[in-house]
Amino acid sequence: QPTTWAATIKLDGTRLTVTGSTTIKMTDFGFDPPAIFFLKTEDDVRLEFRFIARLTGTAASLVVAAPRQVAPPPLSCTPGGPVTPAQTEGPFYKSNTPERTSLLEPGMTGTRVIVTGYVVARDCTPIVRTRLDFWQADDRGNYDNAGFRLRGHQCTDDKGIYYLETILPGLYPGRTRHIHVKVQAPGGSVLTTQLYFPGESSNQNDRIFDRALLAALRDTPTGKVAAFNFILDVRR
Repeated sequence: QPTTWAATIKLDGTRLTVTGSTTIKMTDFGFDPPAIFFLKTEDDVRLEFRFIARLTGTAASLVVAAPRQVAPPPLSCTPGGPVTPAQTEGPFYKSNTPERTSLLEPGMTGTRVIVTGYVVARDCTPIVRTRLDFWQADDRGNYDNAGFRLRGHQCTDDKGIYYLETILPGLYPGRTRHIHVKVQAPGGSVLTTQLYFPGESSNQNDRIFDRALLAALRDTPTGKVAAFNFILDVRR
């Protein structure tokens, strides 16, 4: 039976990673959800896959076709400076998000934006393999609490860089535009915080808005790019 998958393709040197997910109903495939006495599973089932390949030989055409990431601005950091402030988690966090660098899905509306930057320690040393878990509202200000739409986690690369493709979140009463994120260095504690965008009139009316969490937003020939560096209170 035809099923649509949302997939993300990432090319890192000669390593090609494809991750995908979809949700099906058991009853659509001819069987009922299992039930044992008074316990019964839900009809919806989330399926995920991760495919990894190494490019060898004549892979030039695939390399050209792969999406090109936007590099963050050069790292600007003052050793011993203030760390990224924490903020409230909010009511819409969900664990066990899919691993992906793009939250874009077919048919998704909204202004596309790339959010990128570094994760560094207080001495400005980049922290590799830092886990970042993002979640946000859609362009109408709604969160997906049933699935994992506009939710996903990733890890920084060998330069301490993260890269997220998404849309600008919408507004809802009492809040300005923001993206939630949990940041955790290997073996470190979790920093829960939020990112904001400049030029929003609603920033001044948001009771928890913090200028220290403003991303640097700019327009490029391929769309908007928001840069933000996370500084963690860890010893290197």
